[in-house]
Amino acid sequence: MRCHVLFNTVVSFTAGALGALVLPGSTSFAQAPAWPVKPIRMIVNFAAGGSTDVIARSMAPRLAESLGQQVVVENRVGAGGNIGLEAVARAAPDGYTLLHSSDGALLINPFLYDMPVDVTRDLAPVAPTGRSAIFFVVRAGLPVKTMAEFVAYARANPGKLNYGSAGNGTLQHVATEMLARAAKIDVVHVAYKGSQQVLVDLLGGQIDFTFDLGAAIEQVKADKVRLLAVPTATRSPVFPNTPTMIEAGTNMTIAWLSGVYAPAATPRDIVVRLNREINRIMQTTEARATLASMAAEPVTPASPEDFSASQQKARERFGALVKEANIRVK
Repeated sequence: MRCHVLFNTVVSFTAGALGALVLPGSTSFAQAPAWPVKPIRMIVNFAAGGSTDVIARSMAPRLAESLGQQVVVENRVGAGGNIGLEAVARAAPDGYTLLHSSDGALLINPFLYDMPVDVTRDLAPVAPTGRSAIFFVVRAGLPVKTMAEFVAYARANPGKLNYGSAGNGTLQHVATEMLARAAKIDVVHVAYKGSQQVLVDLLGGQIDFTFDLGAAIEQVKADKVRLLAVPTATRSPVFPNTPTMIEAGTNMTIAWLSGVYAPAATPRDIVVRLNREINRIMQTTEARATLASMAAEPVTPASPEDFSASQQKARERFGALVKEANIRVK
């Protein structure tokens, strides 16, 4: 009888002790607190009003509704996107600080800047949010009407055609270096401090061509600049009769995505939930309309692992090009 009583006492004590371990405030076996329990900060590492910012601000209220907490968009600009990128990489990995960025800052910047963080180690891709529009446009007075004619003209006039970009290492610069190697042409780079002046000088005839990110759509429709091709894998829904570079005989494709990232050690269950919600939101009619307003396109939903793998593959591709072309930030 005495042993039986002692056994029951031990069992009761053990059960009580284990129960105490999962009480609020315990640190041993307590379950992780529910997430989110406070507002989430989404940092955009480019200026307000650009496509990356517009997508984030359109997505934020829908994501807030899904998560039950406010999502506050904050612009942290500078150093080609590196300032905002670093702010997120160094933030606590608790799901309350996220990054929305175009992927150039993560794919190309590591090869151009002395980066304060390692993007492959310090940031976790969560989900893609959209694909940027890219159009290959030439000045109206250039005597070419097709991509094949442009390549032939450039080859016949090596070093005489110039193109504009928003700066060294930007999409326009890297894309044209890709084109120059694919088409075996020699062209001159003119670096500006922003893409708006590139369009102004294209219209004025000071430069011959550029890869446009959607700013020239109305000028294309008004025949003020000429659209020859798009470098994406499929035709643009804005100009469905315009061929891709591949269709036009130039072996070149480039994809420029925006997406959401988190500090690398963010718990997987939080990353998975964010991925699920963002993928769902970006397929809605409202999100598609926002993308369409900027001539951007929705992307196929991707898991964090698939998004990360595609980013790494693109990083290796762009890194090789930056080194081969000796692209530098001046």
